[in-house]
Amino acid sequence: MDNTWNMDNTAVDYTLLEKVNPVFNTAKMTLFQLAANGDRDAAALAKSMGLTMEATQDSASTKASPEQILGGTIMLETRYRTMAHLAEKSGYTLVDMPCGYTPRAIEFAKKGLPYYGLDLPVVIQEASEKISALIPPEKRAFAHFREVDATNYASLEKALEDVYGPVCINTEGLLMYFTDSEAGALCDNIRRILEKKGGCWYTADVECSLQYIIVMRALVGDRFMEIMKNAKQQTKDKSDVEIGKNALITSPADMAGSTKNAMAFLAKHGLKAERVNIGENMPKLDSLDRVSAMQATAVLEGMKHSAFWKITPSGKVTELPSTETKGFHTDASIQDGILSLALTGRLDTITAPTLLSFFEKAKAEQPMEAVEVDCSRLEYISSAGLRVLLIMHKACNGGVSLHNQNEVVTEILEQTGFDSIFH
Repeated sequence: MDNTWNMDNTAVDYTLLEKVNPVFNTAKMTLFQLAANGDRDAAALAKSMGLTMEATQDSASTKASPEQILGGTIMLETRYRTMAHLAEKSGYTLVDMPCGYTPRAIEFAKKGLPYYGLDLPVVIQEASEKISALIPPEKRAFAHFREVDATNYASLEKALEDVYGPVCINTEGLLMYFTDSEAGALCDNIRRILEKKGGCWYTADVECSLQYIIVMRALVGDRFMEIMKNAKQQTKDKSDVEIGKNALITSPADMAGSTKNAMAFLAKHGLKAERVNIGENMPKLDSLDRVSAMQATAVLEGMKHSAFWKITPSGKVTELPSTETKGFHTDASIQDGILSLALTGRLDTITAPTLLSFFEKAKAEQPMEAVEVDCSRLEYISSAGLRVLLIMHKACNGGVSLHNQNEVVTEILEQTGFDSIFH
């Protein structure tokens, strides 16, 4: 049997979005912890979404202990409140990336402050209306939600086309899921935005492991490693990706060396960083009222030895990759159970659901033994794209074979270990 298709008009099955981007599940953990900590807006939002303790805190292989949940809540509130304080203090338009399911848009809109929440399509589609419904009608114009892929400059540029003046880009819980190639693409994209609009980039992710150790050591002493290991496995289960596997995430085992490496990584992408002391910028935390005075003091003192990073363009002339990309396009044909795909453009968060929707539909209609992918016109592939290829690989007895990859795609496959999976 021989059929030839053009996938450009393929309808996306949005029930498959979780398969493509399971990372967003961890954002629901964040919302539930804020709600359980007493944040009224978070509680109202969590209720409207029907979230439960079991669904948001536990995973298939782990169960969160009360100590782990409490430590995670303190860590979360430290990050959430302090980053909001720094953003408001900057006086710039807040660009929350990823915005997740948190109620920060409600808080900023009520104050009459402009807010742009950027995230995966599945998050924006699920949360934006529910969040907007909790904002007073006369303040809703301050909150904006946009679908983006953080590694895709075209999507970021379009999302912020109506923002005039400097921006404060906040990233919390984003970098830890990225590969080096994705982190590098993010750095290039943020640099372009900051050079065009002005402002700064705050990230809570670079020293996140150290901050978690500070909190858990204050709560449980020497048992912190046991809890940290469980929490890491839990996050990995819910996100289905390796955690903290890029050059921008520092290691508590070698803070000096890994900090130097992170600074060098930023410099390579035309950026520079200033460490902003957390302890000197923390607002009062409600979660610390739930622990002893000694434990609270230990957390507060420990945070004086950790920082969020404020990142700006270095001003040095370094070459940026071209932003000109072909629109995503796929030609497909099947003969004798072999699906042949020719991919053009970027296979990323925005485009991967289309490919998966097509594959699921085609496989349901006729037997499929293997998939051959021509990558000669594929410019870039993100973790979402790799996940779709992996789903296809597992669904066919003959797996997936890749042909004619360029240097960029080859490097990504090697960095992620996928070169040993696909033929």
